[in-house]
Amino acid sequence: MGGFAERAKFSVYVWFSILYTALIYPVVGHWVWGGGWLAELGMQDFAGSTVVHLQGAIAALIATILLKPRKGRYVNNETVSIPGHNQIYSIMGVFVLWIGWFGFNAGSTLGSLTGFFGYVALTTNLAAAAGGIGALFLIWMINHHADLTTMINGVLAALVAITASCAFVEPWAAVVIGALAGATSVGVAAYMERKGIDDPIYAISVHGVPGISGTLSTGIFAAPHLVAQVGIGQAGLLYGGGLSQLVVQALGIAGTIIYVSIVSFILLYALKKTIGLRVSPHTEERGLDTTEHGQNAYPEMVTISTEPQTISGSYSKQNVGHKKTGYRTEVDPII
Repeated sequence: MGGFAERAKFSVYVWFSILYTALIYPVVGHWVWGGGWLAELGMQDFAGSTVVHLQGAIAALIATILLKPRKGRYVNNETVSIPGHNQIYSIMGVFVLWIGWFGFNAGSTLGSLTGFFGYVALTTNLAAAAGGIGALFLIWMINHHADLTTMINGVLAALVAITASCAFVEPWAAVVIGALAGATSVGVAAYMERKGIDDPIYAISVHGVPGISGTLSTGIFAAPHLVAQVGIGQAGLLYGGGLSQLVVQALGIAGTIIYVSIVSFILLYALKKTIGLRVSPHTEERGLDTTEHGQNAYPEMVTISTEPQTISGSYSKQNVGHKKTGYRTEVDPII
């Protein structure tokens, strides 16, 4: 739902979540994990690079295109940066996701592959670390800055990519898959920005393209002994398996993109014509935290001067939480 961020109505979030859960996600899930046509072909998507991440990214892309960019994002054909308000929270959030991914990937082994948990956790961790390094290295080469946002997006992109192949590839291949996904996320994010597609949480560069590359990677790097242990599909190209598994992976990606794109567009277009997708310009400018949810998400620190003056500043008496005293109110942002 990040593709909706900062400009979509809350009711759209609710309705599309319900419709997506009912009509989109379970269909592809059945194709791959529920005995559908992709399962019969032997598609390898262990924990959901395509089933989970690519699906969500495609839906987010359709929503982003229909909603158009946030107000002030592009001015006079120039991109205006809208950075996150707290880098520390962003990094903490990524570490929480990193740890949670062990449950996402390695936890998928508990139903049938007893003792395989540790191996899948290993490939997942190696890929994530390589993704952060790959993204950091590339952005350093481009602008000579160790950009934190780029680095943590590289970690997430690598986690997405290894999600399909974590049980099928050897540790060295996990490093390659993660590093490539992390580095690729940098270029994809820049490309989307140049094309005027306002993707606030980098859904395409972090979930979409890495979902594709990660799904394809098993068709290249899947090791025969791991494929035999999991019991799905065939060995990859580098192990003498030929192109057959790679073709199956590509077919699964293509089918998913086509289905999710069409259904997402129909659902979002129907919502646009009925309840409308986007809030009014005035509402967007005020902020959806106050207009849609009735609370200020980023409260400001209020300091009281001892100099008698009229009250000034952006906070009302109720927001400040004290009675009007006749002293000047200075509003300073929390840093």
